[in-house]
Amino acid sequence: MSGAAEAAAAPQGRTATGPAAGPWLLGVRHHGPGSARAVLAALRAARPAAVLIEGPPEGDALLPLAADPHMRPPVALLAHAVDDPGRASFWPMAAFSPEWVAIRWALDHDVPVRFVDLPAAHSLALKEPVEGPERAEEAEEEEEVTPVVDPIRVLAETAGYDDPERWWEDVVEHRSPSGETDGGATPSEGAPGDALAPFDALAEAMGALREAYGDGGQPRDAVREAYMRIQLRTARKEFGDGVAVVCGAWHVPALAARTTLAADRALLKGLPKVKTDLTWVPWTHRRLARRSGYGAGIDSPGWYGHLFEAADRPIERWMTKVAGLLRGEDRFVSTAHVIEAVRLAETLAALRGRPLAGLGETTDAVRAVMCEGSDVPLGLVRDRLIVGESLGEVPDTAPAVPLQRDLTRSQRTLRLKPEASERELDLDLRKETDAARSRLLHRLRLLDVGWGDPVAGRGSTGTFRESWRLRWEPELHVRVAEAGVWGTTVLTAATAKAASQAVAATALADVTALAEHCLLAELPDALPVVMKALADRAALDSDVGHLADALPALARSLRYGDVRSTDTAALAEVAAGLAERICVGLPPACTGLDPDGAEALRGQVEAVHGAIGLLDTGAEPGTGLRGRWDAVLHKLAARDAVAGIIRGRATRLLLDEGRLAEDEAARLMGLALSPGTPPADAAAWIEGFVGGASGGGMLLVHDERLLGLVDAWLTGVPANQFTDVLPLLRRTFSAYEPGVRRTLGELVRRGPVPEGARRDDATPATGGFGPGLDPARADAVEPVLRLLLGRPPEPVEAAV
Repeated sequence: MSGAAEAAAAPQGRTATGPAAGPWLLGVRHHGPGSARAVLAALRAARPAAVLIEGPPEGDALLPLAADPHMRPPVALLAHAVDDPGRASFWPMAAFSPEWVAIRWALDHDVPVRFVDLPAAHSLALKEPVEGPERAEEAEEEEEVTPVVDPIRVLAETAGYDDPERWWEDVVEHRSPSGETDGGATPSEGAPGDALAPFDALAEAMGALREAYGDGGQPRDAVREAYMRIQLRTARKEFGDGVAVVCGAWHVPALAARTTLAADRALLKGLPKVKTDLTWVPWTHRRLARRSGYGAGIDSPGWYGHLFEAADRPIERWMTKVAGLLRGEDRFVSTAHVIEAVRLAETLAALRGRPLAGLGETTDAVRAVMCEGSDVPLGLVRDRLIVGESLGEVPDTAPAVPLQRDLTRSQRTLRLKPEASERELDLDLRKETDAARSRLLHRLRLLDVGWGDPVAGRGSTGTFRESWRLRWEPELHVRVAEAGVWGTTVLTAATAKAASQAVAATALADVTALAEHCLLAELPDALPVVMKALADRAALDSDVGHLADALPALARSLRYGDVRSTDTAALAEVAAGLAERICVGLPPACTGLDPDGAEALRGQVEAVHGAIGLLDTGAEPGTGLRGRWDAVLHKLAARDAVAGIIRGRATRLLLDEGRLAEDEAARLMGLALSPGTPPADAAAWIEGFVGGASGGGMLLVHDERLLGLVDAWLTGVPANQFTDVLPLLRRTFSAYEPGVRRTLGELVRRGPVPEGARRDDATPATGGFGPGLDPARADAVEPVLRLLLGRPPEPVEAAV
């Protein structure tokens, strides 16, 4: 073999001790404080001429940003395909990640630092495109894929451990580079011991595992490792042997293997390629957690961060953090609790033969001492401290798509800082800043950037109030990049996407929902396109069900337009036309329905009733659109061919609105519950009249005439048919509050009371709600009402 061939096939690196034995292959766990401390000690001891990091080479230009004072980990390199931003990958790094420590050391010492993994242009091209909700999950995956064989688990089992995390803590995280337990202290310059020895031992262990298990079932690893070997050869030609490589421990044997340059290039030949963009984005500790689905995740990012940052006495400092968290939640935790928890954790570590109290011991101690054996407050400790809620920061000088820059400016202007923890935001739309925040959040929802979700407001049902639940997730940066195809600002992008969706939509309900979104997001340039599409779809759609589904959204849109000072005249015309067509087509549509169809149409009748109430608020009773709708409800209530559940609901709606007298309601109930009506139809009528959350239980409590009709019908149902109607009746009455059910039971147990008599010698029994006001009962509640309304008590006239 020639000298050149021998050089090409020589091992790429050694982990032998001594600064002169380079290049040095520093195998690490990607997110481990012990590995990070060991890497820092090795770099200080070896003083390499260059540092190579496992990561995409396209990110080399972004490495200097790691030294920016405004860069605060956890952060991640984000790579995405230019033509398909949804095809993306992250390379996360925390303050305790060995790669981050190596980058910062190189920058601080003016040592060249480079990424040497397979380029993102190839790795993204090798990914299969995913459509739908799975895109976000794909984007969360880092290029480092955990081997099918878990090396840490195999080594832990070999050492007699049943928990690989506990083994890793004992042999790495709780030991200094010199091999002694140091409680997480960062090694200083000139730390004693051989700083490179741990990497020799780890390389030997990984070599044995790879001999036993091969490449671990990840074919792409061979391609990645071939590229890293080529990059290492290039660096050795430029810098000599004084090169340090920081990579996953699994790859170390492959990088040290005897291969030829030609063989490595052959593995890379013909790889697909896409154009990519890279940038730094903020990351979170929660996304570093294994339970988030991250392939190289760890169980306890917050705990590992604490071990890395604690200068000394990590257990005492940890217990102090836990005590501060629990005190902030109004739990009594004293200094004595902290001392006792530390002692218990150390005792447990000694009994279990561990070099230092680990996460298991501290958690057991916190549960026993500070949480009094309860897992409820312990869950808070897990979420806030063990996993953690840290969100990193990236300087403004980092590359970003124009849409992301506009969003960042808007967030700062509106004082809406992205946060990893979930929080609720209450907005008063009468205030300019809150209205602008609402517009931004609605525009982002249109763009599928789910930073905020609307929630039911507290304390007010008015349209000038909104409540949101906010939580910023790292993958939203991918969503913003995807939305960048629609425009360079949030406003223009939302406008363009809304107009495009309006043209493409085929269902009337989709267009009405889009019109509602446009009003909420205040997109005046998109509304004409949406309104034209809405008018076209409404004119062509003759299905009453579709019209009924569309009308409530239009009515809400008109209501929102009032508070947002938006011109909704065209929308009002379309809504009025839909309402008229519903009034004409609804009665025939309510006949000949099966039970499922009748239940669906009953919900649509309720929704249309509420929408017409919003559309025609100023009309006099019996006139205008409200009058037309009342006539429709009367037809539905009186027509035998209409499904029972719809007839019952129509009767109830008329009664609640004062459009039906109580005597007439009782007559309709009597007809529906007459012996000639099949029990199943009668039960359906009852469900429509008093079922659901419509307050039907209280109606029966206060109107004993209606209750008597129901009771008489129920006791007359034949035994062989009772089991058929029982499920429907159970569904109807089980929706009532327990107090209402109890009162109804008492009234039925006592039986009917003759008209004019008094129940329990106190309450007069009346048919229905009674003919007029009962002054004695009204006077009894008047003081309480005045107190609730803040009115002064009425002066008492002196007796004459």
